[in-house]
Amino acid sequence: MTGSATSAPHVPESNPVPELPLPQLAGFTHRWVDADGVRLHAVDGGRHDGPAVVLLAGFPQTWWAWRKVMPALTHRFRVIAIDLPGQGHSERPDRGYDTHTVAAHVHAAVRALGVSTYTLVAHDIGAWVAFSLALGFERHLRGVALLDAGIPGITLPESIPTDPERAWKTWHFAFHLVPELPETLLTGREREYVGWFLKVKALSPDTFDDAEIDHYAASVAADGGLRASLAYYREAAESARENREALKDRHLTVPVLGISSSHGSVPDMAAALRPWADDTTGIVVPDAGHFIPDEQPEAVAAALADFIADRDGTGPPDRRDGRRAHRDTCDPTAIRTAPSRTSGPDLRFRVPG
Repeated sequence: MTGSATSAPHVPESNPVPELPLPQLAGFTHRWVDADGVRLHAVDGGRHDGPAVVLLAGFPQTWWAWRKVMPALTHRFRVIAIDLPGQGHSERPDRGYDTHTVAAHVHAAVRALGVSTYTLVAHDIGAWVAFSLALGFERHLRGVALLDAGIPGITLPESIPTDPERAWKTWHFAFHLVPELPETLLTGREREYVGWFLKVKALSPDTFDDAEIDHYAASVAADGGLRASLAYYREAAESARENREALKDRHLTVPVLGISSSHGSVPDMAAALRPWADDTTGIVVPDAGHFIPDEQPEAVAAALADFIADRDGTGPPDRRDGRRAHRDTCDPTAIRTAPSRTSGPDLRFRVPG
């Protein structure tokens, strides 16, 4: 298959962030669509006559986070990776970063690409958006897979620990809520900031090379990128409120796959989600930190293919049992901790909502 290229109807002028280098992935095409007033970037490939899989990335990444997973899915599925508003080559609006608003834009983008039903796969903040999308557009979804993320108002803790053994995973939630200070401290130092997350939260600090760190840092540093990145956290209380309101009298019935990792942030995504979703299964991917699609792409692709096949009725009946066995064989106590340092008092920052 040849490398992707911009097709004639999608001229370069439709790219809202033209100064940001546009990486190519063989077999995929860059597209921009009007998603209810926000122009979103999609990377589209695979079998257009197959079931559709939509991929969303989180902070501080872009669609490129899925580059190692996407080719493995193309022989069976149409594969679409979408940059969220404010991310990558999507438009960076001034407001509207609560996850229900963003979810409506993402769903509109998928519909604009000619897709009516799809499986939604999302990591980190992308998973925040995916959960809200499932609440609002459940009948259009064949399944939802969520990777290593606490969901606002649902599974995201309402307090930030100051115990150093845990605080290194979540300290930035409080920092990003502070008005103006993050912008003051981070503008011009986006690469150092982005690099810290990519090196510390992956199991191996060598997971991301310099070029990949440069790519993600450039996206955050591009006009409006840092503001948009922070806005998802600053709107988390509203996202939490809307999620709780939507679940007052219902549960999700769409099939949900929770994907954790041996050294990630959420030890058991499925257990955390099960009280809110009636059909939930889960796996734990070994030898990975927070950035599971980058660290273990083959395992992620295989889990997604099995999940979709099970729901389509095309997979062998023992596949779900196999996933559970996989989870049970992982050591849930193998949780990575930060280097030991002197602990202060157990003060906690309360997250609004």
